[in-house]
Amino acid sequence: MASFVDRVVLHVSGGSGGHGCVSVKREKFKPLGGPDGGNGGNGGDVILRVSANTTTLLDYHHAPHRHASNGGPGMGDWRNGKTGETLILEVPTGTVVKSKDGDVLADLVSEGAEYIAAAGGQGGLGNSSLSSQKRKAPGFALLGVPGDAGDVVLELKSIADIALVGFPSAGKSSLIAAMSAARPKIADYPFTTLIPNLGVVQAGDVRFTIADVPGLIEGASEGKGLGHHFLRHVERCAALVHVLDCAVLESDRDPLSDLAIIEQELDRYAVDMSFAGSDGEVVPLNARPKLVALNKIDTKDGRDMAEYVRGDLQSRGYKVFEISAVSHEGLRELGFAMAEIVKAAREDVKAEAARVAVPVLRPRAVNDGGFTIRREEKNLEPLFRILGAKPVRWVLQTDFNNEEAVGYLADRLAKLGVEDKLFKAGATPGVTVIIGEGDGMVFDWEPTMMGGAEHLASPRGTDIRMADFGDRPTRTQKREEQQERKDARAATRVELEAERKSGVWTGTPGPGKKAAPLRESQLVEDGALDHDGDDS
Repeated sequence: MASFVDRVVLHVSGGSGGHGCVSVKREKFKPLGGPDGGNGGNGGDVILRVSANTTTLLDYHHAPHRHASNGGPGMGDWRNGKTGETLILEVPTGTVVKSKDGDVLADLVSEGAEYIAAAGGQGGLGNSSLSSQKRKAPGFALLGVPGDAGDVVLELKSIADIALVGFPSAGKSSLIAAMSAARPKIADYPFTTLIPNLGVVQAGDVRFTIADVPGLIEGASEGKGLGHHFLRHVERCAALVHVLDCAVLESDRDPLSDLAIIEQELDRYAVDMSFAGSDGEVVPLNARPKLVALNKIDTKDGRDMAEYVRGDLQSRGYKVFEISAVSHEGLRELGFAMAEIVKAAREDVKAEAARVAVPVLRPRAVNDGGFTIRREEKNLEPLFRILGAKPVRWVLQTDFNNEEAVGYLADRLAKLGVEDKLFKAGATPGVTVIIGEGDGMVFDWEPTMMGGAEHLASPRGTDIRMADFGDRPTRTQKREEQQERKDARAATRVELEAERKSGVWTGTPGPGKKAAPLRESQLVEDGALDHDGDDS
């Protein structure tokens, strides 16, 4: 079972916002109380926070799915929902947060540093917050928005000043144990060190940290041995110390060949931008100050080998130290040499002028409506896609089972200028429109749906404009019905005129009297003709 984990993929999701409440105040002796639905609470955030009490990412290796609590729904009597609790995930110092594509999102190196890995969703407004002079008693509320969800990669990069690199069993763990209070595992077989070890060294008035990483072999960059992924723990180091085994037993190995192989593997390792300084530059591992420690001179063969290769290494520009992790010979000189490099590196950091980014204010352009419309084509049919934070959020907040809520969405889109831009983009009534990426929210665009719901008299929770898609007659049907009524009136006039000319008597005669034809004034009084002479 793994006991040390320095890289995990964390699946995080913020809490969803609570739904708004639809409620009307009903109290004795207080008629027309009005809407009193409260707002939904916001969802909780997922925050990564550096803690000195955490040294590994093991907990997230076993439980990689983390979700913050949701916001509570709104309630009547103007009571808002409970805000979701923030989920704090403690990470070690030196944790780098990356996206799945490898982009650095945050570099958490100081105690208490935080990064919001997933923001909580916004709570929906209740109907009391949606009321206005024109819409006094809304019969709908806004839904809560789901929280952000995604994957982040956590990589642990130890905070150390000096890194010890070398072949397995070169004596790196013994050296860090001899120079500090660290007690790593030490044995007489390769790959004893499976995890990075840190130790604190005091040399004069300088206190610094050294890191021991698992040994490298030839082909480590290709995955051989333990690989070179542990080199991320030396990316923050100011200098490297090559620990060379001078008492090596293999006939095909010697300190010079070991150094060449390690240098080659370091060259193949690309330091990422998380180690970039304030100038944005990254220093490769092999370009940093380096010392060479010829270890195991406590043995006769080791001392002879150290004297043999010392001149060659010095001619290459290396600063060489002959040491023994067992007898502690040469460790004092090596420690002060490390301290000198660390002190110089720290002074360079202090001497570097602090670079403060000048804030640039970029006001939104006057023609920027906060959304864009993209024309696409699907199955040889035109399709228009609306992209923007506001339209997408408004769709998520809409309860499509409530006609009034749908009408409110139409009003918001019309006020934002979506209808005008659709017309300019060449959209025609009935064309397919999608709000958001991917599948999004798909609907057939009907311009007559846009705007003015608050001016229409319809029961709460309904929208009279929705009748265009149901029993309400269309404009064409209304024109046809009006034409039929005109034709019927014209036929009635023709019939009455023919009866008048033919002398047809329609009046009822009294006793002993002749029936008289109805006069035009009588027809008007009876409603047979309009006042203008037309039949009704």
